[in-house]
Amino acid sequence: MHELTGFQRDMIYCIAALDKPYGLEIGRELEEYSSTEVNHGRLYPNLNQLVEEGLVKKDQKDDRTNLYTLTPLGRELIVERRQWEDDKLQATEINFD
Repeated sequence: MHELTGFQRDMIYCIAALDKPYGLEIGRELEEYSSTEVNHGRLYPNLNQLVEEGLVKKDQKDDRTNLYTLTPLGRELIVERRQWEDDKLQATEINFD
């Protein structure tokens, strides 16, 4: 599994949930979830790292806007993470179903 920060994992989940997500939209989703400001200096370097890792694909929408989508590897990462979380939670008495 790729070594991602919690912020980067959250970014991947936001990208998966949005239809044709672009940087500012991803940032707004993250801010809504965490109630913490996500500035450009944090958002775009992390998006670029996810692109470099092969987890996210960046396409140009227009001259100023890029669209971000998960690659098959990014989707696989979500499936693996969810399985890992399920396995860990099954070992506890907490039932989320």
